[in-house]
Amino acid sequence: MNWSIDNNKLERDFTFGDFKEALDFVNKVGEIAERIDHHPTILMHSYKKVNIKLTTSDQGNIVTEIDHKMAKEIDEALKIF
Repeated sequence: MNWSIDNNKLERDFTFGDFKEALDFVNKVGEIAERIDHHPTILMHSYKKVNIKLTTSDQGNIVTEIDHKMAKEIDEALKIF
């Protein structure tokens, strides 16, 4: 995984070929978030870049096992892009 922990957040940047691909990825992450009921902070910028931050708010805004689980699922979803 290319995730880093900074300021109690598990974070990763992604770059795609174009805006549509980045948006499709964001929507896929949204599907994962709804399924496992864990919602990341997502920033889409520069038309084809996405930044995702994961933290568990109900545990005091720290990185927990569910954040690592979600990061792994996001990495799996990335394989289709």
